Amino acid sequence: MARIVFDLDGTLIHSAPEIQFVANSLLADRRLEPLTLAETISFIGNGAAVLIEKMSIARGIPADQHAELLATLEERYMHSSDKSEVFAGVLPALEALQGAGHRLGVCTNKPLAPAKAVLDHLGLARFFDVVLGGDSLDVRKPDPAPLQATFAALGDGPQIYVGDSDVDAETADRAGVQFLLFTEGYCKVPHAELPHHALFDDFARLPELVEGLV
Repeated sequence: MARIVFDLDGTLIHSAPEIQFVANSLLADRRLEPLTLAETISFIGNGAAVLIEKMSIARGIPADQHAELLATLEERYMHSSDKSEVFAGVLPALEALQGAGHRLGVCTNKPLAPAKAVLDHLGLARFFDVVLGGDSLDVRKPDPAPLQATFAALGDGPQIYVGDSDVDAETADRAGVQFLLFTEGYCKVPHAELPHHALFDDFARLPELVEGLV
């Protein structure tokens, strides 16, 4: 059986409205213009610290406020999950993969505590034996080390990574693992330009794609 690792934001869950809501609460504290959903999506992918950095540049917030903003964002996100939702077809796909004996994990650039919180809130935590966050190691994706560590924790077997973005594609390529690219997430470049083994826009296709790779 295979080891299958998933990205989180934009792959398993549509979290951009949640991230937008929490980020805008920080901007509201400072009486600054809120982020649009499109802006928020453009800032997602490299972790909370980078999101804060990009938001600060966009709204003229001094760099010396970065640590305070990041800590507040993470604290508020821990208690805000109502605006995130699981993408259609994810639950039955995970049930099928788990039922077939595959071992599943999550490797995300979201900090570990809020990642686990949202997985639990949305009923997804039960599927995953291993979850690594953007603060679990000293580096984060697209460095391959977090993905490699997630696979290592899952034991032996073929390795498949499932993600939605250019960051995920680069991570998989650098790790030398098979990559399935979900096209309905938060990718910032044309999908055809990214290295991948297959594209899919419907999670109902995922179990079949996995079996084809295995």
